[in-house]
Amino acid sequence: MGVDGFRQERTSSGGGPGGPRVLVAGASVAGPALAHWLRRWGAEVTVVERAPELRPGGQAVDARGVAREVIARMGLDAAVRAACTDTAGAHTVDADGHVLETFRADDDGGDGFIADIEILRGDLARVLYDDTRDHVEYVFGDRIAELAQDADGVDVTFAGGDRRRFDLVVGADGLHSELRAMVFGPPERFLRHLGHVLAFYSVPNEFGLDRWLLEYQDQESGRSALLRPIQDATRAMAMFYLASSDFGVDYRDVAAQKDLLRERMAGLGWLTPDILAHLDDTPDFYLDQVAQVVMDRWSSGRVGLLGDAAFSSSPMSGQGTGLALVGAYVLAGELAAAGWDPATGFARYEARMRSFVEANQEIGRLNARSRAVPGPDAEPVPDFTGEWFTELVGRAINGVELPEYAGVPGFKGVPGYEGVPGYAGVPDSAASAGPR
Repeated sequence: MGVDGFRQERTSSGGGPGGPRVLVAGASVAGPALAHWLRRWGAEVTVVERAPELRPGGQAVDARGVAREVIARMGLDAAVRAACTDTAGAHTVDADGHVLETFRADDDGGDGFIADIEILRGDLARVLYDDTRDHVEYVFGDRIAELAQDADGVDVTFAGGDRRRFDLVVGADGLHSELRAMVFGPPERFLRHLGHVLAFYSVPNEFGLDRWLLEYQDQESGRSALLRPIQDATRAMAMFYLASSDFGVDYRDVAAQKDLLRERMAGLGWLTPDILAHLDDTPDFYLDQVAQVVMDRWSSGRVGLLGDAAFSSSPMSGQGTGLALVGAYVLAGELAAAGWDPATGFARYEARMRSFVEANQEIGRLNARSRAVPGPDAEPVPDFTGEWFTELVGRAINGVELPEYAGVPGFKGVPGYEGVPGYAGVPDSAASAGPR
């Protein structure tokens, strides 16, 4: 049995016999994406996830710029696009439903407010899981309970009782990462609350949504309600933002979270009462603070962090998934290029990713400020029309180099992509010692 009485489920073990043994905590987006790249360099990968199975639904997430290129290099462009929400664009509306502004999915070359690739988090996780499940060991319903590392490896004790040894351990277990707390310190050292709370859950599509997202904002109270279409046209995804200077609800106490949402959204106009009417019967409710993770370093010895666990930019940035996908590509590539030496590989990963992360976190902070409640103590709303913001957005979308790690010894290409930079492997005898 796994943790908390869940049945422990394992998929087949895969990877490369004799390759480094890598444990990844978390099976949402960052973890399976990292597993994809690690196994293509011959690593033996195990992914442990405390949930009993993949979590469906979730927030719609976007892939822009270099993140789209990473998806293509994975050979998953068609699979991801097939699972996309097919959102045509977004309308902001007033309390009576009259359209105020319109944003199209093809704005800015598909890298705008509504991205060309927009997919529910759970659907993207499913694509990544299906891609890796035959080559990676997945352990559901369990978690890391203890670990101890030395110069040669990491001894891990799982909550379900197993004890195993790995060469490397990577935490891709989200904003509230248990592995980060275990190795780096308590959450309050790294979490930066941006003054907002976000909630979302699926509802019946009784609102006539047809490929267009609708958002109503009440700027005086700092609250907003949003409805977006999903692939299942009979349902829709509802979202709420609210300004909140504190967050006193346990992120695992769903009943208390629903009480908080009802209390804070009372009196908000538009379709809010109809959306809240489905709060008790939704199968996939989520509520949490809008927060970032800010750390001086993302590794300690043989343990590293990836995605929200290391550098959450918050949903306000619209780039959390992009950071996870790009970070997975860079982390696996740098570790392989370093001959699996953790000190070198982790350092190069951080050096390549740091400015890209910081640009996205700045976007998140600016967008949070733009939704703040007006008042004498409020920071000025950013002027997003300036050239400085255009430059910042460019760095947030494309501000990291994607080395062609295909030249690293041991790389396994994706059939059908031979000859495309970043895809096909190079024979060991001809391969360079590292990425170009």
